[in-house]
Amino acid sequence: IPVLHRALAMSKRPLLLFASPWTAPGWMRSNGDVRGKGTLKGQAGDKYHQTWANYFIKFLDEYAKHNVTFWAVTAQNEPLAAIFTPPQFPTIAFTAAQQRDFILRDLGPALARSPHRTRLLILDDQRIHLPHWAKVVLGNATAARYVAGLGVHWYLDPIVPPGCSLEATHKLFPDHFLLYTEACSGFF
Repeated sequence: IPVLHRALAMSKRPLLLFASPWTAPGWMRSNGDVRGKGTLKGQAGDKYHQTWANYFIKFLDEYAKHNVTFWAVTAQNEPLAAIFTPPQFPTIAFTAAQQRDFILRDLGPALARSPHRTRLLILDDQRIHLPHWAKVVLGNATAARYVAGLGVHWYLDPIVPPGCSLEATHKLFPDHFLLYTEACSGFF
């Protein structure tokens, strides 16, 4: 928080911060641990999913107490990474349909009821999952109303041309922005 305050003070314009969760607490996960391959227990609309959505609001509430606001949150960082990651990696696996249902029944309504004007991003994973991910989540009109845009990572960009992923998604859902949310130099 002190580092964010210094950055905000130094910036000539407002900083737009976004947050992206890695994992829920172990007691909410199917494998009972914050690490490894696991999903949220149960299904959208149940106590685990509602509690996880409330964690987002509590996170925003606590930072707001320190005058730090977030422009956006993502529903999950790399929701498909759990399929490919080593066992010690902290992540929650979501399919596009599971993320859609979580947004529809839990996270979207929780954000809408909160005092925060924080936007919601979906996917937050490799663009090879586009446009499929967008079709599943944004193809539901109610879920789409809660979503501002799509977070995209660049690590597997050489596999899928931008026209097949980014351009195709933009043509299908022009009212939802595409934003590269994670990248690093020298990954490959």
